[in-house]
Amino acid sequence: MLASLRSGGPVTHSGVAADPAAWGVQTEYVDAAGVRRTVSAASVAAVLRAMEAAAPEPPGGGPLVVVRGEALPGGDRVELEDGTEAAAPPTSGTLPLGYHRLVPRRGPARRLIVVPPRCHLPTGRSWGWAAQLYALRSAASWGMGDLRDLRSLCRWAAGQGAGLVLVNPMHAVRPTLPQQPSPYYPSSRRFSNPLYLRVGDVPGARNVPGFTELETRGRSLNRSRLIDRDRIFRLKMAALERAWRRFSGDAGFDRFQAQGGDALRRFACFCALSEERPGPWMAWPSAERDHQEAAIRQVAERCADRVGLHMWLQWLLHLQLERACAELRVVSDLALGVDPDGADAWQWQECLAQGARVGAPPDEFVTDGQDWGLPPFVPHKLRALDYQPFIDTLRGSMRPGGGLRIDHVMGLFRLWWIPPGMGARDGVYVRYPARDLLGILALESVRARCLVVGEDLGTVESGVREELARRRVLSYRVAWFEDEPPRRYPALAMAAMNTHDLATAAGVWTGSDLREQRRWKRPVSAEAEAGLAARLDRLSGVPRSASAAAAVAAAYRSLSEAPSRLLTATLDDAALSERRPNLPGAAQRPNWSIPLPRTLEQLRRDALPRAIGRSLSRQR
Repeated sequence: MLASLRSGGPVTHSGVAADPAAWGVQTEYVDAAGVRRTVSAASVAAVLRAMEAAAPEPPGGGPLVVVRGEALPGGDRVELEDGTEAAAPPTSGTLPLGYHRLVPRRGPARRLIVVPPRCHLPTGRSWGWAAQLYALRSAASWGMGDLRDLRSLCRWAAGQGAGLVLVNPMHAVRPTLPQQPSPYYPSSRRFSNPLYLRVGDVPGARNVPGFTELETRGRSLNRSRLIDRDRIFRLKMAALERAWRRFSGDAGFDRFQAQGGDALRRFACFCALSEERPGPWMAWPSAERDHQEAAIRQVAERCADRVGLHMWLQWLLHLQLERACAELRVVSDLALGVDPDGADAWQWQECLAQGARVGAPPDEFVTDGQDWGLPPFVPHKLRALDYQPFIDTLRGSMRPGGGLRIDHVMGLFRLWWIPPGMGARDGVYVRYPARDLLGILALESVRARCLVVGEDLGTVESGVREELARRRVLSYRVAWFEDEPPRRYPALAMAAMNTHDLATAAGVWTGSDLREQRRWKRPVSAEAEAGLAARLDRLSGVPRSASAAAAVAAAYRSLSEAPSRLLTATLDDAALSERRPNLPGAAQRPNWSIPLPRTLEQLRRDALPRAIGRSLSRQR
């Protein structure tokens, strides 16, 4: 069997000979160190079972994605997205960009998606702050940063000459306790998390009984050493529920519901059911578990008040985020996947590989590999749904005039699947229809006039970065991984010092990050850590006796020499935080719950953020 895998031959399971290559399953890969690895036969067979590979190759059909101007197959007519019809032309050059239907003389119609060759990319160069918004407290916060804090951050950054603010994913989590702390483990990537609402800015909220007491208790949470999302959730929901009971309607809310349509209604029904029924949705009664339309109607009627509340919360989030985006370009972060017990997994359960998880193979920084616990889309099932889950996800994250950072953008090409019952080291790469997905990404980007950054760190196969550049998806160049000086970074990139999963500059300079890794018993690569310290030494150029503030300021002066279109500085570095937001694999550490050591008001007054801003502004 192993010889068959090495040669790309079929694998037999359940009496079916499935060809791994035909199903997109790689039997070999090149790791981050450039070493070719052969995966185990057991892992390949388990992945094929998880994707229900019941034939030698996956079924055909699905949508036709063409770059505008490319030839079309034979057809009788095209039903355009706006409802009009036209004779099918020989090429797509005369068709508008968008989602149409190609109707042949015989046989079924198929979706025709006409896409641009490249994503939207504004002219000029810019810089901005990268923020874990929940960690950015202000005097008026209720224990964590919120959308009013984002608005204030955008205004302050604009005053420094910045052109953008990059924020962590603000995706929705289940509206139950305990609250999920990780922004990268969302219930839904299409909707937002009500914890980010500034309650005092909600119309009528300040007039509800007990608001002053709730606000006082909420602000007192700013003194907590960690972000306590459960207490914040209780306080904010208490105030918001009282405001909802007094809400008498609004034409804007009516339009929002109409535009949100069935997707918004089903999401709100899932939230109401989550509150009503304990345990995972997989244990719900079958009609609700399978989101049958009759059951959804019953939920909408039985839980009308809660369903209305959850739609209203999404409207409030939309309004507050719109106000923040009016100050400055906001680049949102798109998580790689979703919580298997969340709304999106419930809605799209038929095209997710339940039990399998997405992760990453071992590399020099995480020597055991990574298991992110996210169920992957099965490629042929995603295609059978005309890629609608992917389209809806992009639309839920892109905002007009904004930006989108795609976490682990390599997932558009292939994903590291960890089979049920196995560990991260036992994973297998599964290929995705990258050409189609990149085309749809370009279409949605152009429609929203939204720039796109691809986080292309870790194990990146040959040709991926070149294809992303051709599509005008900016690379993500992080100083901790680069051997070349910043002045040699590519122009089509966002340059940064570090990421949420990596050590902060102060943590490297003082050695505290290495001590924390050992405290949480994480595997440490001495060679990788020495390389990190050496890179910071080269970037800063200051003696080891210098203060952390002097080293950080000098390092960002060097980073400012990068010719990249976008450049970001983290608020963690500006606040001299020695603790990274997330230490992968340290399950007992309070990941995603560590506030910045400086408040928003203090950062505005501090010298280091001003120095970083001056350095980056001079180079734009």
